[in-house]
Amino acid sequence: MTEEIRAEMVANVWRIVVAEGDAVSDGDTLVILESMKMEIPVLSEVEGTVSKLAVAEGDVVQQGDLIAVVE
Repeated sequence: MTEEIRAEMVANVWRIVVAEGDAVSDGDTLVILESMKMEIPVLSEVEGTVSKLAVAEGDVVQQGDLIAVVE
């Protein structure tokens, strides 16, 4: 099963925690977004492997933008 992880709000990509090829579990943090001085973790909702990271540190994401794909 392929899961696309998307941004839920407009924010800056503050830190990337995983790399492509990393194994993740349900609930693992993939990236940390920053908005209005708050850090917002973006979590995997499935267990699998990160097949694609669509953002880089310092990027600005809009609501609905692709952050990562977990397969």
